[in-house]
Amino acid sequence: MEERYFYGTGRRKTAVARVRLYPDGGGVLVNEKSFEEFFPTERLRATVLQPLQLTGNLEKFRVVAKVEGGGITGQAEAVRHGISRALVQADPNLKLLLRDHGLLTRDPRVKERQKYGFRRARKRKQYRKR
Repeated sequence: MEERYFYGTGRRKTAVARVRLYPDGGGVLVNEKSFEEFFPTERLRATVLQPLQLTGNLEKFRVVAKVEGGGITGQAEAVRHGISRALVQADPNLKLLLRDHGLLTRDPRVKERQKYGFRRARKRKQYRKR
């Protein structure tokens, strides 16, 4: 017997999260670790749970996420994006609410590449006239 779930892919910077929402209620599992163990700070946990709390579905779904790439903040925001997309798949009526809070928009900001002759992306070497 195959378990039914709703799927969403979330992305942020270089992090990619594959999220499954199971409608049997229960906690959050990220990379086969408990949610609290994977995201150590309260701010990151609040970021991840934002779409579920906003829609009132915190107790209705069990979240299983696999996330790779990027840093811890990018991963948290990628999981949030994935949960939002999966919630829309589960209930299309939530789309407007999530869209209004900016949870369905993929954040396009990524680190700018370093250019030659520069120390960083835009920081130049110091100019010396004499």
